[in-house]
Amino acid sequence: MPMTELSPVRVRLALLALALGGFAIGTTEFVAMGLLPEIARDTLPALSAADPDAAIAQSGLVISAYALGVVVGAPTIAALAARFPRRELLLALAVAFTVGTVASALAPSFGLVVAARFLAGLPHGAYFGIAALVAASLMGPGRRGQGVAMVLSGLTVANIVGVPAVTFLGQVAGWRVAYLVVAAIFAVTAVTVRLALPPMAGDAGATMRRELGALRRGQVWFALGIGSIGFGGFFAVYSYVAPLTTEVTGLPADRVPLVLVVGGVGMTVGNLLGGRLADRGALRAVYLLLPALIAALVLLALISRWPLGLFLGVFLVGAATAAVSPAIQTRLMDVAGESQTLAAAINHSSLNVGNSLGAALGGAVIAAGLGFVAPTWVGVALGALGLLLAVGSGLVERRATASGGSARGTDRSPRGSTTGAEGA
Repeated sequence: MPMTELSPVRVRLALLALALGGFAIGTTEFVAMGLLPEIARDTLPALSAADPDAAIAQSGLVISAYALGVVVGAPTIAALAARFPRRELLLALAVAFTVGTVASALAPSFGLVVAARFLAGLPHGAYFGIAALVAASLMGPGRRGQGVAMVLSGLTVANIVGVPAVTFLGQVAGWRVAYLVVAAIFAVTAVTVRLALPPMAGDAGATMRRELGALRRGQVWFALGIGSIGFGGFFAVYSYVAPLTTEVTGLPADRVPLVLVVGGVGMTVGNLLGGRLADRGALRAVYLLLPALIAALVLLALISRWPLGLFLGVFLVGAATAAVSPAIQTRLMDVAGESQTLAAAINHSSLNVGNSLGAALGGAVIAAGLGFVAPTWVGVALGALGLLLAVGSGLVERRATASGGSARGTDRSPRGSTTGAEGA
C-alpha cells in the first residue's frame, strides 16, 4: 500500500506502534539505573555487605553490557537485514527483545545477568534505525527530524511513565519482577507492530558492502564520535541518579522514581524541540544543543545538594540530551549517502558507546572515593569533547566545500533517505 493511500488514522496508529517499541526500549534501558542498589544487593550480596558503594559501581556493568550489545547489534543487524520487509523485521526484533528481557530476569548469577543484558541490547539499534526510516516515510518529505522524534517520543515518555513505575515496582517486588513486566511490554509491541504497520518493502538494492560503505565516510565518524562522547556525559550522570538522589540530596529511595519522572518530562520536551531544530539544519542544531547540555550538567553539579536543585538540574539535563538525539540521527542520515539503514541504526551504537563509557567512567570516579557528584563533572568533560568534535566536523566540511570537494556532509537530505511501502 503506497504511503499516500494511508488514511491519517492509519498513519497515527502506525506511528504509535513504533513509539510503543521505543517506550519498551526506553524502559528496559533506563530502569536499571534506578535499580542498581537492588541489583547489587541481590547479585553481589557479599560485596554489597562489605562495601555498598563498590557493589553499586560494579553493578553498573549491567548498564554497560546492554550498551555494548547495542553497539555490536546495530551495525550487524542493519547491514544484514536492510533488504528485509520492514514490518516483519520490526516484529522479529520485538520478539528478540522479549526473549532477551525474560532471560535477564531469570538469570541466576551476576555474570549471567550481565550476559543476558548484552544479548537483550543487540536488537536495540536496528529497531530504532528501521523504525526511524519507516516513520520518516510516513511523515513525508522535509519532516525527517520530526519522524525520528516521533519514534524517540516513546523512549522519552518511558522516562515519565515506564521507568518510574517499573522502578517503583522493582523496589517493592524485586528487580526481576520489574524486568518481567518490561518483557510483557515488548510482547505487546510485537502484536501492535504486526497489526498497525502496513506492509513495507526493504531496500531492494541494499547489500552488506553498500551499507558498510558508510563507514568509509569521514563525516559519518565525526557524527558517531559526537554521539558517543557527547552522550557519555548524560549517561555518566543518569546511570547513578539513584545514589545521587539518596546520598547527595538526602532524599529517601522512594523519591528516585519521581526524579526519573522529572527527567522524562525534560526528555519529552527536548525531543520535540530537537526534531524541529534538526529539520532546519542538523549540524547547526548540534552546535546549539551541546553547549546547552554542558551548561545543564554544570548546573546540576552545583545545585544537586538541594531537592529543588536536583529536580531542576535533572529536568534540564534530560531536555538538552533528548534534543540532541534527533539532530545526530538526522546528521548521520545526511552524510551516509545510500547507506540509510546502517546510518539510522548506528546512531544508537554511538549513543550506547556513550552509555557504556559514561557508566564506566562514572563508576570509576565513585569507586575512587570522589563521591556521587563526581560523575556529573565527568559528564561536563565528555560533553565538551563532543562539542569539539562537532566544531571539527563543521570545519572539515566547510573546507571541503570551499575547495570544491565532496558535499557529502551538508545538511541536505540524501536521495533515498526514506523507504517506500510495497508497491509504491
